[in-house]
Amino acid sequence: MKLLVGSMLVAAAAAFAPTTSVENRGVSQLMGSRDDLTATAGKLNPLVKFFDPLQLADQEFWGCSNDMTIGFLRESEVKHGRIAMFAFVGYIVHANHITWPWPMTMDGTPFPQVDTAPEAWDAIPEVAKYQIIAFVGFLEYWRESACEKHYMSGGKIGEMPPFNNKYIPGSALNLYDPFGKNKGMSAETKERRLLAEINNGRLAMLGIFGFLSEAKIEGSVPALSGIIKHYDGEFMAPFAKSVLPSL
Repeated sequence: MKLLVGSMLVAAAAAFAPTTSVENRGVSQLMGSRDDLTATAGKLNPLVKFFDPLQLADQEFWGCSNDMTIGFLRESEVKHGRIAMFAFVGYIVHANHITWPWPMTMDGTPFPQVDTAPEAWDAIPEVAKYQIIAFVGFLEYWRESACEKHYMSGGKIGEMPPFNNKYIPGSALNLYDPFGKNKGMSAETKERRLLAEINNGRLAMLGIFGFLSEAKIEGSVPALSGIIKHYDGEFMAPFAKSVLPSL
């Protein structure tokens, strides 16, 4: 539940450079050319195909090569798509007042029942907020440092390295496939599932922004009018109702 709430705090941003062929589900080798991106875009969306109005795939961020920039954009899209999928489900969970049956804290405080997911974040204790941020920060650190090859230098896009270091509790834990059931998956199935994940992530990014927009500006998303409850807090100021008022 904390992860679902924490997901709401991450600004979802769609990088339009699409992902290409895979070795493992959720990961792929860096395919840096524009031709590769164009070809895969047709598989992701045969109607729209390659869509890059800001010409991000032609840029060289921070003085890096174009291939490295494309690797960064592709990693960003996969990562933010996954976060948005968590956030979308989390928003629905909280809007329907679904919580864990056990207490949230050791003193017996229950999980808050609220109308919107951001309200749940506002209601949890400060120490819980710091725990979420620290945990997400650790995952980011592990992703950036524990891969054999960085995604901007030819590494796999979307990879989450298993926790197989002797210094990490839960040695050999694979977050994607903890029971090793997908080792025999065919290459065709892996590619199909990755393409589906990217498309689902794109849809989730649009969906969660629809929820947030309607919650903040009622009527801005007519299809959600009267369904999504109003939120009077600040999405982009996670400590506006806790730390900041005391300063």
